[in-house]
Amino acid sequence: MRDRVSLAAMIGLLGLARTAGADPDVRVLLVETRAPLRVADRLLRAGPGGVLDGERSLGPAWRLAGPGPHQVGSLEVRGAVEVAGDGGGLRVVNRVPLEDYVAGTLGREVYHGWHDETLKAQAVVSRTYALHRRGRHQGRAFDLEAGTTSQVYGGVRAETPRIRAAVASTRREILLHDGAPILAAFHSASGGQTETAEAVWGERLPYLVSRPVPHEEDSPDTYWRVRVTGTTLGRALAPLGLRLGAIRQVSVVDRSASGRVRRVRVSGTEGSETLSGRALRVALGEGRIRSTLFEVRTRDDAFIFVGSGHGHGVGMSQWGAEAMAKRGATYREILEAFYPGAVLSRIDPR
Repeated sequence: MRDRVSLAAMIGLLGLARTAGADPDVRVLLVETRAPLRVADRLLRAGPGGVLDGERSLGPAWRLAGPGPHQVGSLEVRGAVEVAGDGGGLRVVNRVPLEDYVAGTLGREVYHGWHDETLKAQAVVSRTYALHRRGRHQGRAFDLEAGTTSQVYGGVRAETPRIRAAVASTRREILLHDGAPILAAFHSASGGQTETAEAVWGERLPYLVSRPVPHEEDSPDTYWRVRVTGTTLGRALAPLGLRLGAIRQVSVVDRSASGRVRRVRVSGTEGSETLSGRALRVALGEGRIRSTLFEVRTRDDAFIFVGSGHGHGVGMSQWGAEAMAKRGATYREILEAFYPGAVLSRIDPR
């Protein structure tokens, strides 16, 4: 599963402009706000012409050079920080070396006490995901966001000695398919079977296929149960333009091969509509309906969602990876299991 990729090839592939031997940077959107924000020792706000420090204009953008660390609100980050006035608000972007980004992300995406091999696997996955996203939106000021839209990034305070060790031991290692960094999707728990990229995003990717995931029983989301009243469901669907009156029935119409809900039909006193399981989950809140691997039961005036797993189900199950590591699997074996056909490669600084 191991291959080596020359730096020259990676520069051509990813558009990385940097000094030979240096790690690439990624641009992370830390915050967009209309409120004043403390950056380092300054309280900044947006104003005419860009960024203001008190009443003094700093121009359209103000920059703190690397290597840092720098304080941005409650975050402490390595690398450079740029604050730009953007439409009446502030936009703060952290240009951070890739390995520092991975450390700050790894410390927020997994439990610090997990097995070393799990941490290494997640380090490779987070690094690969960052490079997959890098430069995909030409003209945009950032590659990734600091929240769950991309990967949760905690900066310096997310780092621990074990986290830094996992990043260092996998330094520059990424997953490739057809010579490009893969979409290294991951989720918390699969409920026993991962999902395909095609079923979730409509894109067939040969390395994101459905795989069995045994021994996830330690996950707190192996079994979950949520009660939703008909009134709550009706209100959640209203922003989607679905006004069905008093909700009387919720029934699963179609499931994917992994058992996840593809389509669900909601019926009320004023009509019925069919929507995707994913749309229903988003409408009710992804923190409540933790996955689309669920059944629906009716009880009195409410609907009981009984499910398993947490997240979209595509790619690596983090709890599944931890279970494999506890049973002796290396991080390479974990990656092989969840991303079949992907090649573990190293960016070669030479």
